Amino acid sequence: MEPEPTNPSPPAGVARDTVIGVFTDDGPWEIVLDRLEWRQGLAGVRARLHAALPALTRARILPPGRRLGTTVQHLGGALGLWYAKERRAGGPTSIAGISRRLRVAAEHLGPTYIKLGQIIASGDGIFPAELVAEFKWCRDEVPAEPWPVVERVLVEELGRPIHSVFASVERKPRAAASIAQVHSATLRDGTPVVIKVQRPSVATRVRQDLSIMAWLAPHLVGRIPVAALANPPALVELFAETIMEELDFRLEAENMLDIAMTFAKLDQRAFVVPRPHPTLVTRRMLVMERLDGFKFSDVEGMHAAGIDTEEIVRAGMIGFLEGCMMHGIFHGDLHGGNLFVLPSGKIALLDFGITGRLTEAKRLALLSFLVAASNADIPSQVAALRDLGAFPDDTDVRSVIDQLGLDRPPIDPTQLTADELVAEMQRSVKTLLALGAKLPKELMLFVKNLMFLDGSIATLAPDLDLFTEVESIALMFATKHGEQIMAQLGLEQTADWTPDLSGVKASFGLDESTEHLTHRELQERRAQVREKFEDRDRQRTSRRTRR
Repeated sequence: MEPEPTNPSPPAGVARDTVIGVFTDDGPWEIVLDRLEWRQGLAGVRARLHAALPALTRARILPPGRRLGTTVQHLGGALGLWYAKERRAGGPTSIAGISRRLRVAAEHLGPTYIKLGQIIASGDGIFPAELVAEFKWCRDEVPAEPWPVVERVLVEELGRPIHSVFASVERKPRAAASIAQVHSATLRDGTPVVIKVQRPSVATRVRQDLSIMAWLAPHLVGRIPVAALANPPALVELFAETIMEELDFRLEAENMLDIAMTFAKLDQRAFVVPRPHPTLVTRRMLVMERLDGFKFSDVEGMHAAGIDTEEIVRAGMIGFLEGCMMHGIFHGDLHGGNLFVLPSGKIALLDFGITGRLTEAKRLALLSFLVAASNADIPSQVAALRDLGAFPDDTDVRSVIDQLGLDRPPIDPTQLTADELVAEMQRSVKTLLALGAKLPKELMLFVKNLMFLDGSIATLAPDLDLFTEVESIALMFATKHGEQIMAQLGLEQTADWTPDLSGVKASFGLDESTEHLTHRELQERRAQVREKFEDRDRQRTSRRTRR
């Protein structure tokens, strides 16, 4: 993305940089793009980083020697103890046991594995629920670096004493994560800011750990069916790409600007991105505007302030989809700790270390998939998934549809027994593996964000009619972007783009006669399915005990 070199004139009483980005109206400083010295040469930095990734994540015949012993000790020990003590329990007990042991192992192994755990923690709907719940501790409970360590990094990055730049810095961090921690501070002119400070020596450790992951990932393919479907080597590539970019805070600051400018181009003013400081951004330090508001889970507080939480859900969904579909860029790690709601009702986005950037070919494939989904066009959906990398390039679309039964009437999971559900899932996974299906890394980030947005509806707007909202969003895209989308996809221009909800209903196991479905009702259906599995597991455990 090549931003404009200068800022145009804004409306009266509003900061000039709000014309080019979704910033606060009265910011503590102004973003003037061609005056940001820390942005110079970043295109080359990003290109060199991506060019080095294949060597970093290549499959290795022999395991890397350094760090291997410690990794085997903790991960191997966790698996061994689980196998000996909990594997035979089966069901949720067994999954909870291995999840807990893997989380403890990750914490012992340090930043790289904790970061991987944090990605799992925000992967509701992608990873097992027990694994997600356990790894949420990696997000919330990472031990902070002591103040003398943080102070040393700040002095090295500033190149001068801390007091020459900051009037004060809170020694206790606002938040501590695997790569960095965040401290409240005040500049010498009285401006409140936050400072993101990188943990020392984390870059070296990350490279060592990625080498081990790259060696291990291919060994999982074909051994564990779900792991093969999840495409472990691609997951390592995705993880390497995201974590290596996170090691240079200048790239994160540029991500902030790119997302802010994309939303402005789309006229998505329901979002706010904090301004990175014009001069106080380095590889290991990022100073940014301090924003405060309601936690995403504070529904009572928002309602008391007169904030319409249903509008927040709509804005979040539309903004995420528009950024992906029209510009190929999106915040790649949405979760409750990375966004909050300002008193104005706008959504403030934080932590841009993981930012999804689609190539033009991938963007068009995703655009084609979403348009086809809105029209219940199954062949086009499968073709788009193939173009995204979910199936091999030579996959026959008709064969996929036939083998997966995608053109058959939907199966209502609430009407099946637990054994029938398991059999159906096993059949689907076996068929997908036979077709060579894998989860592309771009699609994983996209789906992970959709799962978060799904959960946010349960919290902020449980009685929202899902069918009405899907139809409304589809019609909005048709009105605002229909002509551009049709031209980009090479489709016939048409003024009538009425969405076909039969595909959406089928994905929930409902027939076309169902007219309404609130998220609360959807949660009840999911609970029924979950209860079937839990009953099945309890019965199996009881039978083992009697033996």
